[in-house]
Amino acid sequence: MKTTILIFAILSVFAFTSCEDNSPTTNNVGTPTDVNNTVQTGEWVITYFYDTDSEETSNYSGYTFEFAEDGTLTAVKSSTTVTGNWSTGSDDSTTKMIISFASPDMFEELSDDWHVIERTATKIRLEDVSGGNGGTDYLTFEKE
Repeated sequence: MKTTILIFAILSVFAFTSCEDNSPTTNNVGTPTDVNNTVQTGEWVITYFYDTDSEETSNYSGYTFEFAEDGTLTAVKSSTTVTGNWSTGSDDSTTKMIISFASPDMFEELSDDWHVIERTATKIRLEDVSGGNGGTDYLTFEKE
């Protein structure tokens, strides 16, 4: 009887400690100020963009993005320049980045209040859960 209880206890410990959390990482996010300081250094590229039901990273291939201190966001590819705005803030204790482009349509898709789910010196991972259709978008910038 004692052996059965001991085996059950050991198996219970393994079962509870081996469960893996598959939710998006929120490591290394920091404060809005931390995100500001990170993105204002250097040029960035989009290495991943998933819009609700399709991966659209290739739409931004060749563009470099610069996040200026005055809140201007500039995307440049050859002789094409697209200008928008960016800022950071907090929403329910979650650090967020707000991106806004008025045109063209392809860049309007990036316009949103994004939750920062990871921040390193060379990568910013963003996520947005849509209130309207319930889809989830992902956007990743990496330093060039």
